[in-house]
Amino acid sequence: MTVEFIGMIGSQHVSETHPASGPVVDREFVRRFTRAHEEAGFDKVLVGYSSSTPEGLQIAGYAAAHSDRLGFLVAHRPGFVAPTLAARTYATLDQLSGGRVAMHVISGGSDAEQRRDGDFLDKDERYDRTDEYLDVVIRTWTADAPFSHHGRHYRVEDVDAEIRPLQQPRIPVYFGGSSAAAYRVGGKHADVFALWGEPLAGTTEQIAAVHAAARAAGRTDLPRISVSFRPILGATEEQAWERAHRILDRIHAANGGHGSFTGTRMHSERPSNVGSRRLLAAAEKGERHDRALWTATAAASGAAGNSTALVGTPQTVAAALLDYVDIGVSTLLIRGYDPLDDAVAYGRELIPLVRQELGRRQAAAATTGARA
Repeated sequence: MTVEFIGMIGSQHVSETHPASGPVVDREFVRRFTRAHEEAGFDKVLVGYSSSTPEGLQIAGYAAAHSDRLGFLVAHRPGFVAPTLAARTYATLDQLSGGRVAMHVISGGSDAEQRRDGDFLDKDERYDRTDEYLDVVIRTWTADAPFSHHGRHYRVEDVDAEIRPLQQPRIPVYFGGSSAAAYRVGGKHADVFALWGEPLAGTTEQIAAVHAAARAAGRTDLPRISVSFRPILGATEEQAWERAHRILDRIHAANGGHGSFTGTRMHSERPSNVGSRRLLAAAEKGERHDRALWTATAAASGAAGNSTALVGTPQTVAAALLDYVDIGVSTLLIRGYDPLDDAVAYGRELIPLVRQELGRRQAAAATTGARA
């Protein structure tokens, strides 16, 4: 089994523990951040979306022009541009980047965030719109003849896009969410369904729900599963936990954290999305779960994003990541509270351990198969 590693880049240096520094679009930092992930061996990086930050496709385009291999998973909220335009925009960047683009679909977990961009639909309506939106996007990428669509949210006539993705048959679609509506829509459309880092038992339940929704939609090619964590590494277990508590103290000192994806601008709201509520519920049951999962950072930041940590030596955290692989996870999204330095450390100390163990397992399985 192969595992995909995804990091995360932004347009400036900021995290829950780091106040934003430099210009809002810091071109030199974007170049450094991108190169750090490419050199660390990440397969892709996520470029996030919020109502207050620079537009992600343009950040991805700039980063792609300053990298050779790295893929770009660009977050996208349906509803703010026409699906046909979104399809052409992603297809154009896929062509320019040499086939290195994926779309990460987020229907919107915060009513307040949505309203800042002029969207006043409730959550269920947003997911219904996303379902129809992706029907049109995917058809725009793949239709072999002009088509029309007459739906509740969108009406288009005689769509015949000249620009198509370089990747065939289409650009990969990742999908985030933890509600029944998210399972229904993501189960229908997603190549990869993205979850936040919960205890193993809860993650197993979510995987089953996603796959059940995919089967209900008539799919036999079930979505692959991504899980997101914030690894905190140390040379020893004691040093890792000392660092973890320093990070927690900084989050508390910042009243929930800095930054617009997981910081005070969202922390001030009571989470309305199911994913955040699930993380907070896990934190209420205890700070430590399974081999290395630590929920205190999620509780401190209001669980406004992927905020649970895996704490320990690189060997401990690698084993914890493999525990998730063993229950069916094939994509691991890891980003640090010290974003740039942690990306470098993951490439040096963590990613190789996971890949070495997977290689050992593959070789062992091949030997066993040859003997059978």
